[in-house]
Amino acid sequence: MEATFNLNSFWNSFSNRLEKPVREHLQNVYSCLAISTLAAAAGGYVHLFTDFLQGNFLTTLLSLGLLVALFTVQDNGKNQHVRLSILVGFAFTTGLGLGPLLDVVVSVDPSIVATAFVATCAVFACFSLSALYSDHCRWIYIGGTLMSILSMMLVLSLANLFFGSYLLFQMHLYLGLILFCFFVLYDTQLIIEKRKRGERDYIR
Repeated sequence: MEATFNLNSFWNSFSNRLEKPVREHLQNVYSCLAISTLAAAAGGYVHLFTDFLQGNFLTTLLSLGLLVALFTVQDNGKNQHVRLSILVGFAFTTGLGLGPLLDVVVSVDPSIVATAFVATCAVFACFSLSALYSDHCRWIYIGGTLMSILSMMLVLSLANLFFGSYLLFQMHLYLGLILFCFFVLYDTQLIIEKRKRGERDYIR
């Protein structure tokens, strides 16, 4: 009974903080995310357990082509199915392209895949809820800082190709984890703010 009451209180609080159009937009965004995740998982499964398709350089090029198509085909209110198909195709080929990496991971310890999936879902859910219940636009202003750190990490990763430093590798690993947690906060509030300003595209 108490759990039901807490759940109702949580939902009422969520409904009061966000207008109905924003809630519907978030539902569409997270639905697309769930569909994309399933498509990527299907791509990885096809590589690991079938001989039908295998991840290689061509599938990587195909995924890049679909990504370009997704940004090229603009939303006109009538082509959601076409754009959603492109998104699913991109997610599937991306999962397929990750197949060789999954081969290595599974050879080390198959449980790593499930652990990574559960941990990623938990982190995403926690930081998304934090962004939804934070003050209005609190995290939007860190976008410039996040992009600067991301650029610095890219430079360091390229430099580490020549230095081969274990310290730089570890720093890149954990700094990247922290950075993308903050990106969840930033992107969630950015999606909300864009919808409030009239943006209706929930696919891109």
